[in-house]
Amino acid sequence: MSESTYSPYDENPGLVKTIGVMTLVNGIVNIFWGLGVTAAVVLGTFFIGLICAPITILPTVLGVFEIIYALKLLSNPPQPVKPSTSIAILEIVCVLAGNVFSMIVGILALVFYNDEQVKNYFARLNGIPYPVAPPAAPQPVPAPSVPPAVETESPQETDPEVPEPEKPHQRKVADEGLDSAPENNSDLPA
Repeated sequence: MSESTYSPYDENPGLVKTIGVMTLVNGIVNIFWGLGVTAAVVLGTFFIGLICAPITILPTVLGVFEIIYALKLLSNPPQPVKPSTSIAILEIVCVLAGNVFSMIVGILALVFYNDEQVKNYFARLNGIPYPVAPPAAPQPVPAPSVPPAVETESPQETDPEVPEPEKPHQRKVADEGLDSAPENNSDLPA
């Protein structure tokens, strides 16, 4: 009988690999970007820019940390490592050095770190029990309620454009009693 053991490290979500590859590529880009900007500032100012070199070299330092972190994420078997939101935030801040690619990678990394599969993977990788909510029991669907019947008004009452039919006018005669024949003759003068 062969005995297979289950390792929590076997299942590496695709988003974790994506974070690792993006961070590795961005680390390489940041190293070249930092060295390029530093060389441009120093040579462009006839070596007076050496004063600014500690500021312009910061993307290079971040690039080194990114490569180390990415190699830990992509190693086989994976090393226990926590999600590095600080590296992702520093990648976003690299836009101040003019590196827009790094900013995009930082934003995507923060979004991927908030995915449930990625959170669960890092929790298993570090031996932290990750609370998994039990699946919710299906709720019975309530029967649709029938709304009360609404009385509708006739179109004549609701539509102001439709005029009401006019009632026929009855003529009033001033002395209707004179036109009719008297019932008894006692009222007549002799």
